[in-house]
Amino acid sequence: MESTHNGGQYVNAGRLQGKVAIVTGAGCVGPGWGNGRAVAVLFAQAGAKIFAVDKNVDAMDETVRRVREAGGEITAYGCDVTDSSAVEAMVAACKSEYGRVDVLVNNVGGSAAGGPVSLSEEAWDKQIAFNLKSVFLTCKHVLPVMEEQGSGSIVNTASTSGIRFTGSAQVAYAACKAGVIQLSKVVAVEYAKKGIRVNTVVPGQLHTPMVEVRLAGQRAGGDVDKLLESRVARIPLGFMGDGRDTANAALYLASDESRFVTATEIVVDGGMTARCD
Repeated sequence: MESTHNGGQYVNAGRLQGKVAIVTGAGCVGPGWGNGRAVAVLFAQAGAKIFAVDKNVDAMDETVRRVREAGGEITAYGCDVTDSSAVEAMVAACKSEYGRVDVLVNNVGGSAAGGPVSLSEEAWDKQIAFNLKSVFLTCKHVLPVMEEQGSGSIVNTASTSGIRFTGSAQVAYAACKAGVIQLSKVVAVEYAKKGIRVNTVVPGQLHTPMVEVRLAGQRAGGDVDKLLESRVARIPLGFMGDGRDTANAALYLASDESRFVTATEIVVDGGMTARCD
């Protein structure tokens, strides 16, 4: 396969040639490489047709532009992935547009600070819906399509918060991301004999647009440099990755190169969770 280098990514043209990929959370809160945007662009470079999904259609404008500039094909679709009927309609729209669904990448998610006492019950419920129910619903409606085809790959995005305490009390987010990992394992085993693989990417503390827009205000009083410094200090490699690192792991799991890989995780964290301090 032909290899090209683009912005720090090595792309093997054709790794997803002819495949259709639904990418949820394909928008971004600002310019740069969020996980969903990076996945959409990288998958398009690898030959996939992208059905990009976000609750905020406008947030996908840069994603759509980057995919088309790379010569890829993309359809943007607005959908609240916590609403079952909306997800069902979204999957039907993808099938109507492209005829099939080969890959599902779940990127929707976000954290809320607080432990059991400080976090409100309403915030807990919203976190469960946003981070975990959304994965359940997309799987519910995509799996029958993949089963009918006799093949498919689902890549769910979790977080190192789902496997370790990562420095801040965010009990709902941590519980959800742990749930995503276990949901993936159970679904993977159930559907293995039907030609469907299910795996999880577990990103660590990445430098995505969300750091500036949301996390700095939550955890560092709005001081972005202070937050970045504290995050880098915990990473053995000494730098933060970004959404492209998540996308590279997702590309492997989505492609036929990982044909013998299911019910497992790839941790993308620069070694952070291996530390004992």
